[in-house]
Amino acid sequence: MSKAVIFDLDGTLIDSAPDIRAAANSTLAALGLAPLSLVEITSFIGNGFPHLVRLVMAARGIPTQKEDIIQARMFEHYMAHPATFSRPYPGVLECLHTLHSRGYRLGLCTNKPYAPAIEILEALKLSPIFDVVIGGDTLDVKKPHPAPLLAAIRELETEALLFVGDSEVDAATAEAAKVPFALFTEGYRKTAVHELRHSVRFDRFGELADIVAQRDTAD
Repeated sequence: MSKAVIFDLDGTLIDSAPDIRAAANSTLAALGLAPLSLVEITSFIGNGFPHLVRLVMAARGIPTQKEDIIQARMFEHYMAHPATFSRPYPGVLECLHTLHSRGYRLGLCTNKPYAPAIEILEALKLSPIFDVVIGGDTLDVKKPHPAPLLAAIRELETEALLFVGDSEVDAATAEAAKVPFALFTEGYRKTAVHELRHSVRFDRFGELADIVAQRDTAD
């Protein structure tokens, strides 16, 4: 029976921070507020779009009662240009195609809302590779709750060999779902590598297909 490898999106497969920053700064500019740096925006990514919006608002002193308006405006900006600057990390496309050609089922489990996740996958020509996509609004809960990852596994109808992610949220999700975790060390994590529980780690996607094959053989 074929096994599955499930991936996070932002900070794992793609560097999406520049497009998120553009949406945030367009929203702030309309309010006459100063832009946020790429470092600031990157530090906000990981817990879903509503949480990111709240951090953007806090960083510029926007009253919390305006959250619905700011979230709608920022989402509109982001949906208009979700993949202008976002790019896959080096080796991602080759790795995904290799895994797909070897018969692995591939899933995506992200805290990004489903609609922009699909837009990005299509823009970067990644959508045909994935058998299932679970977005941050697919269920009533987000990662690090295990439900989104477990939902992806159920839809793939096979055993999950690895969950591949880059962050504290991903590590906690894998642990809660009892799925082996592969940590991509070059993403958006804020914690030292040794402080994140993981089964394996890698810093180049050229390594991942062989890691998957080795773990599959070992099982």
